[in-house]
Amino acid sequence: MDRGTVGSAHRGRLLVEVRKEGRSAVVTPAGELDHHTADLLREPLEACVDDGFARLVVDCSRLEFCDSTGLNVLLGARLKAEAEGGGVHLAGMLPVVARVFEITGADAVFTVHDTLEAALAD
Repeated sequence: MDRGTVGSAHRGRLLVEVRKEGRSAVVTPAGELDHHTADLLREPLEACVDDGFARLVVDCSRLEFCDSTGLNVLLGARLKAEAEGGGVHLAGMLPVVARVFEITGADAVFTVHDTLEAALAD
């Protein structure tokens, strides 16, 4: 694990790392987020909120694919975080992933940042 990483999960096509940075939990999924790997992201996102980190920053810079199941995981995390007074910030989306959010209109319900640094500074 990288320094500062407090947890990780891996199942073939998706690796998820979690670290705390100030008042935010930074969750970094790497690989493909789909029906088969969605729980690998859902579980750490929910655990962060349960642990008192209602401000979630999802570093999407290493996310290569996201289908509707993955999008629903992020939407569910957003609802849970907002219920606790926080929110979900998405950072560094690759064009192929950003396109899914644009097509579905989901980019309008998330705070989207060009970089992880911008998300953490917000």
